[in-house]
Amino acid sequence: MNKLIATKNLRKIYQMGTEEVRALNGISIDIFENEFIALMGASGSGKSTLMNVLGCLDTPTSGSYILNGQDVSQMNDDELSSIRNKEIGFVFQTFNLLPRMSSLDNVALPLVYAGISQSTRREKALNALDKVGLADRVHHKPNELSGGQRQRVAIARAIVNKPSIILADEPTGNLDTKTSIEIMQIFEEIHALGNTIILVTHEPDIAVHAHRHIKLRDGIVESDKTNSQIIKASDPSHRYHIE
Repeated sequence: MNKLIATKNLRKIYQMGTEEVRALNGISIDIFENEFIALMGASGSGKSTLMNVLGCLDTPTSGSYILNGQDVSQMNDDELSSIRNKEIGFVFQTFNLLPRMSSLDNVALPLVYAGISQSTRREKALNALDKVGLADRVHHKPNELSGGQRQRVAIARAIVNKPSIILADEPTGNLDTKTSIEIMQIFEEIHALGNTIILVTHEPDIAVHAHRHIKLRDGIVESDKTNSQIIKASDPSHRYHIE
């Protein structure tokens, strides 16, 4: 299995007036191709900062970040923008769709930035919408879609460029329970096709869909466990087992 992400001693320090805020305090993690990871932690744990660094939306104060063989920790804004468009598909809690554009045009947007021809953009966008079950909603605008359908469009946009990583930030935060389950089933289907997914969430019932949980506290990795290890630890029948 190929290593997709390698961070070593990542630190991020923000200067808030005279106060120094240490958001990341030395994060070292490896993430491999086709992993499905839940990145968890309470407010202030550093998970949002780590997500921004992994998504090339921000750079660390120190430490290294290797993404798909490229050291992105020292890149400038233009280089980071290029890497984001090529390597990372984003899914946000608030969908971030352009209101006056159709589902098809919203999904095709990353391909416009990549310089793909119009005919190829249309073909790829239609294929991505079909994968999330929205082949019959390609000409609908966001205000003509339900919350769940809008998030499906956002997922289609995230996968249209075939990125190395899909980074989902609280993707079910604005959805009801039934729709949240449907959206997580789509993520599972996408993962089954070979995609690497990093899911940022504070909800255990959403995180259970992931296969590995990385939990942060005070800017460090508090725990890094597989889903099976977590389930085993929470099973009372295993607590008093004597070897």
